[in-house]
Amino acid sequence: MFKKDPFQIITFQSYGSDTHFYLRGRALEDESINLEDKGWFKLLVNTYKRFESDEIKNVDINLKLPNGTILKTKTDNKGYFKCEKQLEGLGALANNEGWLPIVASFSDVNLKRNITNNNVFPAEILIPCEESEFGVISDIDDTILHTGVVSLFKWRVIFNTAFKGAFSRIPFEGAAKFYHKLHRGKSGQNANPLFYVSHSPWNLYRYLKYFLKTNDFPKGPILLRSVNGVFHKKSQDEKPQKQNEIMHILEAYPNLNFILIGDCGEYDADIYMEVSESYPNRILAIYLRIVNHKKKMLRIKALFENYKTTPALLVESSDQAIIHARERGFIK
Repeated sequence: MFKKDPFQIITFQSYGSDTHFYLRGRALEDESINLEDKGWFKLLVNTYKRFESDEIKNVDINLKLPNGTILKTKTDNKGYFKCEKQLEGLGALANNEGWLPIVASFSDVNLKRNITNNNVFPAEILIPCEESEFGVISDIDDTILHTGVVSLFKWRVIFNTAFKGAFSRIPFEGAAKFYHKLHRGKSGQNANPLFYVSHSPWNLYRYLKYFLKTNDFPKGPILLRSVNGVFHKKSQDEKPQKQNEIMHILEAYPNLNFILIGDCGEYDADIYMEVSESYPNRILAIYLRIVNHKKKMLRIKALFENYKTTPALLVESSDQAIIHARERGFIK
């Protein structure tokens, strides 16, 4: 008989406040995906495993805080869980960068399957410190990671995801430097929060987290969407998932202003403009990376031709964004 894969919990770096706990994750069978595998065949197999994931449905999950408090949640029929609670004093449990450590575990240790890591799965949520000058919300695809989203039929996206390991993906030059400057702020000593929001599915969470860490980007919550959402046909009035995620962040921190960073390849400009209109005076600046696609660039330039709500800059390089941010007093 084939040996059955053990159970695991993958926690997604999430965010909260002193009184608001918010953590997401997923319970899956552990198919032993090695993020450092090389060779096209191993990478293809890993990609298959990511999307052919075997979720663990309707199981109870414990989330233990540093003070011993245990929160209860449950996975849905796709293995996902979301725990959102109103609590007090969470900020005091976080470190000086604002990260609150949590331990996730399966409530039932007698599940009919082995559990990896002795049923101990570290998790974290970010609680921005009160001294934060602003927050940063950034796209990933073609903003800090070249994916080829503007290529014909998005074939480059498929190729890069299936046949390139996260360790071999190259970020846009200077992007990590720019993000660290924003993280440290005008004083150079701050810990302004960063949030990474992408159209990519949650199946790529560990891949993208590994990429960000390997390329020395500041740590921040990574907010993706379910595979169902990729194929879900939106109603006319329904907002894109990325926009809903950005609005959720803005509402979580009503006293914090934000900088939005994206690219001109898809609909970041449309989403960011609408967010700016919906939250007056909350968006300090919009930075959009220029893409090599004439038709898309003509559309974006037309959008911003008479736009006055928020300072917006189309940039070819991170250095251009750094100069602008320094002039505006965002960075040192």
